[in-house]
Amino acid sequence: MNKGDELLFADETAIESQESREPWKVVIADDEEEVHAVTRMVLDNFTFEGRGLELLSAYSGSETKTLLSKHPDTAVLLLDVVMEEDTTGLEVVKYIREELENRFVRIILRTGQPGQAPERQVTMEYDINDYKEKTELTAQKLFTTIIGLLRAYRDLRMIEKSRKGLEHIAAISSSLFEQQSLKSFMYALLEHLSLLLHFDQTGLSSEDIKFAVSSLQNQEYYLIAATGSYREFEGKRADEIIPLEIYHVLMQAIVQQRSLYFPYTYVGYFPTKRNSEHLIYIQSRYEMNELDQELLRVLQTTIAVAFENIELTQTVIETQKEVIFTLGEIVEIRSQKTKEHIKKVAAYSHLLALKVDLGVETADTLKLASPLHDVGKLGIPDAILHKSQPLTAQELQIFQQHPIIGYNILKDSKQPILQIAAQLALQHHERWDGQGYPQGLRGEEIHILARITSIADMFDEFCRGEIRERAAILSFFREQKGKFFDPALVNVFLAHIDEFLAIQKTQYWNVL
Repeated sequence: MNKGDELLFADETAIESQESREPWKVVIADDEEEVHAVTRMVLDNFTFEGRGLELLSAYSGSETKTLLSKHPDTAVLLLDVVMEEDTTGLEVVKYIREELENRFVRIILRTGQPGQAPERQVTMEYDINDYKEKTELTAQKLFTTIIGLLRAYRDLRMIEKSRKGLEHIAAISSSLFEQQSLKSFMYALLEHLSLLLHFDQTGLSSEDIKFAVSSLQNQEYYLIAATGSYREFEGKRADEIIPLEIYHVLMQAIVQQRSLYFPYTYVGYFPTKRNSEHLIYIQSRYEMNELDQELLRVLQTTIAVAFENIELTQTVIETQKEVIFTLGEIVEIRSQKTKEHIKKVAAYSHLLALKVDLGVETADTLKLASPLHDVGKLGIPDAILHKSQPLTAQELQIFQQHPIIGYNILKDSKQPILQIAAQLALQHHERWDGQGYPQGLRGEEIHILARITSIADMFDEFCRGEIRERAAILSFFREQKGKFFDPALVNVFLAHIDEFLAIQKTQYWNVL
């Protein structure tokens, strides 16, 4: 028996997915014990996407602050408005959003005192998801509300992981190309891929197994870089130190000439023009979801280019584009729209930016940023987002939070594309006459790229409606010039309307 047999990899079926088994955390904050008891009874045996609930109780504002500080991964907070003081609930919300800087936890205010609803500005500023009287929350309504809030929390976490993944993908190339040897390159690659797969975890696990194997110019396969116990076997032939069942998986990738994705394992396959083959093996105790696989697929191209050291700039740009459009599609699918909408809005925005002489670079940036203009809708409950009847005043108030939610998701990025996307998310519902939301900006107070996106978005909505005649479109935009839209931009848009209509008639996969 060789040394490698003593270091057998754990069978994939033996590795339990800690991530998928961890319950959703829900905090019940109320000074009445009966409320805690009833809530626990109603939510007993509750599951969502295969995960149960961990119900945490707090009986005062200070206890609630402590719980949220200790449990930053809390998904839902059921918060009593009045505890020690009449303003305790709102003080807790302010603490969570401002001091803890936690924008993910979904908050529903509950009160036993009608008429205690917070002011509209407070609700929007602190991203309060709903306000209910305790008598209003029947068992079924509470059950339904929790599902909607968990779904919104899950989507916000997904988009945050996607944002971090995009930033990591954008930054990875410079780090990888700083390496002066294949071994240092492989170490950097293993580290970057591990970080990419663990953005939503508390840290990397010592149980993860990572190694890189290479065959240089049709020679034998050797272990180039590894972590843990396998590190001492670097430089050895792979078939001598890797267990047979794992070696067969590597050979499967080589024979099929493609990367392989398993629930707990990623095998990256990278051939080069010099007839070399490189394989990356990462086995984690956390199960990879579809987003993990999508990020790995997007990064695959960047890694291949890094091995080849050619056409780096163009490949990174295309990688960013893929990720952004994927994120935009997630939003549109949840909003019950199609891929066609975000791609055509991007194309219309790009064309209009060129027509008003903003330059190719700015137009290209806008084209990549515009798909994220509605990303804040991920924070809006399905019951409101998909409601067929007119929204109530309270529901409309919640819906109109989505520009702020989108801005908060994107604002901290240092990537120029995401910085522009943050402005688009925040301002694309503002109006030239100052009657828009959420800030009531008017005229040139609104970012010009947001003004352009507003026209593009409305044009596509109009074209996908029942009335699509050229004359009707012209009439609508002329009427709204100076009201909804920037008059100068509308003039340019209408002067080139036939070019925009040509894009509208193009199949969406040929638009960009």
